[in-house]
Amino acid sequence: MDKKELNKEIEKTVLKMAMEPNNTDNYHELAKLYAMGNQYEKVISVYESLLEIDPKDIQTLLNLGSIWFYSKEYRKALKYFNQAMLVNPSNYLVYYNIANTYAELKNFSRALHFYNRTLDFNSDDPEVYNAIALLYHDFEDYVESKAYYEKALSIDPKNLTALIDLGNVCFKLFDYNSALENYYKVAELAPTNKTVCLCIANTHAANKDREKCYESFEKALKLDGNNYKAYICYAIAKSDFKDYDEAIELYKKAIEIQPQEANAHILLGNLYSNIKKYEEAEKEYREALKINKLDPSIYVLLANVFFMNNEFEKAINSYRAAVNMRPENDEYKLVFIQVLEDYIAELRKGDLLEAV
Repeated sequence: MDKKELNKEIEKTVLKMAMEPNNTDNYHELAKLYAMGNQYEKVISVYESLLEIDPKDIQTLLNLGSIWFYSKEYRKALKYFNQAMLVNPSNYLVYYNIANTYAELKNFSRALHFYNRTLDFNSDDPEVYNAIALLYHDFEDYVESKAYYEKALSIDPKNLTALIDLGNVCFKLFDYNSALENYYKVAELAPTNKTVCLCIANTHAANKDREKCYESFEKALKLDGNNYKAYICYAIAKSDFKDYDEAIELYKKAIEIQPQEANAHILLGNLYSNIKKYEEAEKEYREALKINKLDPSIYVLLANVFFMNNEFEKAINSYRAAVNMRPENDEYKLVFIQVLEDYIAELRKGDLLEAV
C-alpha cells in the first residue's frame, strides 16, 4: 500500500470511529494503519484513547508495552506489561515480555523469575529456553547457558538461534570441536549464511587449523553481504599464523570498503606495532583519530608506539591527552605518571653524567 492509499484508509477509519466511538476494533485498525506508516506517536495516542474505553484490552496493553520496549523506554514498557499481567495472569506472552524487559535492564533475578513464570504456562517453546540461555550468557554463566540452549534443541533440533548461540557458548568455553559441530549444523540448514561461515573460520583459527581456517574465510568472502567484517577477521587470523604481509593487505581491503570506520585502522596499527613498524603504526592510529577524535584509547595506542620507538616526549604528550579526556580513568593516570617519572629519571641521570 502506497502513501496515498494509506492516507485514504486512515481517513475511512477515522470516519468509522466518529460514527462508532465505542467500537474498539476501529481503534485497532487505525493503530495498525499508523504503524504501517511508521507514525508511532499517533499509534500510541490511538491506543491510549482505546484504553479509556476498555482499560482491560490486553492486546493494546501488550502492543503499547512492545512499542516502548523497542524504543528502549523499558520502565514505560513495564507499566503496560504489568497492567496486562493484572488483566490476564495466565497469558504466557505477558510474562515473556516482562522477562525480556528486565533482561534489557540487566536485572538477572527478575528476568529469570519471569522467564520461569513463562515456562509455567508454556514449557514447549524453544524461544523461551533460548531467551534464558541468552540471559545466562550475558551474565557470563556459560555452563548454564549451554544447558538451556541444549534444552531448546531437544525441542527443536533445527533451531538456528540455538545452534549458532550454542556454538558461541562452546567457543567461549574453549570447546572448539563442539562449537564447530553446531556451526556446521547451521551451515547445512543455511549454506549461504555468511555469519556462521565466519564463525567456522574463526573457530578453525582458534583451533590452530590454518588450512580449514583459510578455506572457510575464502568461502565467506564469496557469499553475498558486506565483507568488512570478513576481511578484518581474516586479517586477524593471518596475523595469528604470522602471515603478516597478507594480513596487512586484508586490513587495507577492509578500509577500502568502509573508510569511515576506525576499527580497521586501529587493528592495522596494532599489527604494525607488533612487528616493530612504528612509523606505519603511527600513521594508522592518526587515521583512526581523524575518524574518532574523542577516543582516548587511540591516544594511548599512539603513546605506546612513541614509547616503544623511544620518542618519550611524544609519548608523554599522547598519554596526557588521554588523561585529559578521561580524568576518571585510573589506568591512564598510572601509565602516564610512570612514563613521566621514568623520563624525568632518565633526564636527571643524563645531567649527573654530564656533571661528572
